[in-house]
Amino acid sequence: MDLREDSIRLESLQATSRNMSSSSAFFSANQSPFFSPRSSTCQLSESTRSDAQCNSINFSADPPSSSSGIQVPECLADIGFSGFQKFDHVPSTTLVASGIRSSYDHMGDNGYNVPIAKHRKNMRNHDMSFSPVPISLSSNRRRSYDVYIGLHGRKPSLIRFTNWLRAELEVQGMTCFVSDRARFRNSRKHELRERAMDVSSFGVVILTRKSLRNPYTIEELRFFSSKKNLVPIYFDLRPGDCLVRDIVEKRGELWEKHGGDLWVLYGGLEKEWKEAVNGLVRVDEWKLEAQDGNWRDCILQAVTVLAMKLGRRSVLERLTKWRDMVDKEEFPFPRNENFIGRKKELSELEFILFGDITGESERDYFELKARSKRKNLTVGWSKSSLAEERHRASGSRKGKEPVIWKESEKEIEMQSFERQHYQRPKGGQSSRRKRSKKTVYGKGVACVTGDSGIGKTELLLEFAYRFHQRYKMVLWIGGESQYIRQNYLNLRSFLEVDVGVGNSIDKSRINSFEEQEEAAISRVRKELMRNIPFLVVIDNLESEKDWWDQKLVMDLLPRFGGETHILISTRLPCVMNLEPLKLSYLSGVEAMSLMQGSIKDYPIADIDALRIIEEKVGRLTLALAIVGSMLSELPINPSRLLDTINRMPSRDILWSGREVRLLRKNTFLLQLFEVCFSIFDHADGPGSLATRMVLVSGWFAPAAIPISLLSLAAHKVPKKHNGTQFWRKLLHSLTCGFSSSYSKRSEVEASSMLLRFNLARSSTKEGYFHFNELIKVYARKRGVTGAANAMVQAVASRRSLSLHSEHVWAACFLLLGFGNNPKVVELRVSELLCLVKQVILPLAIWTFVTFSRCGAALELLRVCTDALEAADQAFLTPVEKWLDKSLCWKPIQTNAQLNPYLWEELALSRATVLETRAKLMLRGGQFDIGDDLIRKAIFIRTSICGEDHPDTIAARETLSKLTRLLANVETHTSS
Repeated sequence: MDLREDSIRLESLQATSRNMSSSSAFFSANQSPFFSPRSSTCQLSESTRSDAQCNSINFSADPPSSSSGIQVPECLADIGFSGFQKFDHVPSTTLVASGIRSSYDHMGDNGYNVPIAKHRKNMRNHDMSFSPVPISLSSNRRRSYDVYIGLHGRKPSLIRFTNWLRAELEVQGMTCFVSDRARFRNSRKHELRERAMDVSSFGVVILTRKSLRNPYTIEELRFFSSKKNLVPIYFDLRPGDCLVRDIVEKRGELWEKHGGDLWVLYGGLEKEWKEAVNGLVRVDEWKLEAQDGNWRDCILQAVTVLAMKLGRRSVLERLTKWRDMVDKEEFPFPRNENFIGRKKELSELEFILFGDITGESERDYFELKARSKRKNLTVGWSKSSLAEERHRASGSRKGKEPVIWKESEKEIEMQSFERQHYQRPKGGQSSRRKRSKKTVYGKGVACVTGDSGIGKTELLLEFAYRFHQRYKMVLWIGGESQYIRQNYLNLRSFLEVDVGVGNSIDKSRINSFEEQEEAAISRVRKELMRNIPFLVVIDNLESEKDWWDQKLVMDLLPRFGGETHILISTRLPCVMNLEPLKLSYLSGVEAMSLMQGSIKDYPIADIDALRIIEEKVGRLTLALAIVGSMLSELPINPSRLLDTINRMPSRDILWSGREVRLLRKNTFLLQLFEVCFSIFDHADGPGSLATRMVLVSGWFAPAAIPISLLSLAAHKVPKKHNGTQFWRKLLHSLTCGFSSSYSKRSEVEASSMLLRFNLARSSTKEGYFHFNELIKVYARKRGVTGAANAMVQAVASRRSLSLHSEHVWAACFLLLGFGNNPKVVELRVSELLCLVKQVILPLAIWTFVTFSRCGAALELLRVCTDALEAADQAFLTPVEKWLDKSLCWKPIQTNAQLNPYLWEELALSRATVLETRAKLMLRGGQFDIGDDLIRKAIFIRTSICGEDHPDTIAARETLSKLTRLLANVETHTSS
């Protein structure tokens, strides 16, 4: 260093020494934990405390105390990052509104504040030692933190990762202080953050490519390394990248751009900078890497390490239990290893949800979009235009209107000013306005629409597997209108919330049924609105309104724009005013690859036959997969398969309803299904178990079906074979050599055959599988005698609510009929009574108490009461027997007289249902209805059992309670 530099540094040092005495410019070195103070203690003045309290910042929607249960002092409030992306719109209590501008407003080209850098550099020339000394705070302001999290940068992915890490630590009971100190210029704020560092048990420093040129990150590394409590997380780096020699000499692809003399940018001495970077190599135990594909694992590993070092054994136990649950229940289906195509759709979904794309998807996405000719495409811009698209919501691009988000008590609404696209006049015609786009990017919600069997579920599943590391968990919900609310409340086990009726919103009064249901939904929704990201997948959304009470499905979902993302598949043309991603057919090459499978050397005639099959099945992905499996499993070529399908007679089916529109138009697809059934029957005899399993599956709920339960129902379906001798001979010639290996199927073998022919899909639950809705619709419309009855009887014999409650509900729908849906199954009175006692009553109570689904439980009991009353009326109707007609003097008897014990059991069952309904009415404050119901139950019990029977006495006690409460209500109303 020459004399000129020495003189300049000396002048700067003298100026710094003079300025350090003024508290308005810089903070005293005596109060900084990074330098050795002249005195071992330091007391905060009252003015400093009050100023620090006023300048504390908390951008997060929920304070740390809401998640960790620990109250945080205002002077050391940790910083959330929900407001970083909209820093100009923070509330008036934040930094900007207080008249103190962010350090980013006066930053140099190197990403840090130049005056602060010079100040740090000059202070290091005093040869002050770097050793943390405990700071004495006043007793009412003393506070310690478990974890200090330091970061540098405003990259959305970095903010999202930090938010998630902080929220996860606080959920596990660890207090956190999060700060990007380069954002602040006020000395008091820096002082508070430095004190937070000193009183933190561990320091987590998130390292990015720009961190090593940030003076604050270097100070954090040196400080926590000296205390031996540093936990570095390499965000877009690797431990092997942080080598001083490579950085200084600009070696490697990374440091050619970002390397060099970073200590100059750091503003400190070269020795100090090298010590900080070399200190990372010594941290052998905690080398956490947060690459694009392992966010979840990295965060859970960080939480595990910190909990272990802090001695929180309960946290380790909870994390171990949670990992086991996720491994078993996160995905409904295993990943499709033969997934073909859909690169463009996957990239577009990523862009819609995140507002950005990374990794290999970025290359695929822009290559595909570069070939597009559509003028109104809003997602196919070049990389340089992505930044402009991200600011579209704030109106930063000229000509782009802002997206407005509204939230009311009943619904969340999204409005956007539509961009108009006009077409030039042709042939003297007036210009026509094209349909405008309303796709919103980066708000965390995407919708995929398309016909049944086109591959919507496959696309969502592939997306979930590719990006599941960006979320704490993938929450898969069936979107069928009758089951969606129950499926949503089933998330309680994954989110660890209690939605039962015991958690009333107001303990001081009796809440209505509607309030209790809304409170249960609100508890789940609140968990999804934290900074912990989840991916909520709603598969096959049937309607925008709930089937039970016609409320909007939007009421279930968290607000868009949060950390939780929502992915919807539906056959509806539009959902919630969103522009859906219309899923088209696979390309010709992809469809051919799906049908050919491993056989690639078909002659030209067979290739032409495959093209004809593709067109005839409507290019549906499901049908193409079935064709591919048939060619793989059978010794048959495509030409002969095409001829066989064309010659298969079609069944006369009465089509009705919009759900069968696709099947009604595609008779070739129905013939393909019948060929599969004929193959099964030929292999296992007429009415094979595999065929009956498919036909009975149509009456089960749209959830995973236990193979044992499906097999039990299939065995109850009577065997029937309508095939002719001609078709038996034809199929025998096609499947020669096939029947010998598939003869005499067992339950497992029949299930394996369904999976191999792609008529069923395996589940991640062992012993379960799924059926496509298109196949289930055809199974119902095919009208096999006794299939619905067999399903109800099978469910009644197993009646396990915890394992397959959806199928218990499906049996109740078939037996009782709800709303405008007719009854499908008629049972004998004895079977009905058994079902009421062992299935319906437990289901209603379990639904009411565990999930607060008051309306569904009460409606179930109401239709059950109607069914019992109808059976009772049938018992009281006189019956005539042919034997009685010859005896004119013999009076005509009723079923009640012929079967008195059965009639009494029927009446007592009706009394039990009425009493249960009355007790539930107590929980919702409907005392007048409960009073009427319990009086009917008492009348029945008194008539049959007598007044002194214990059941009658218990019913009278319920009546007394209802009468007393009803009187109190009337008195309060009159006064």
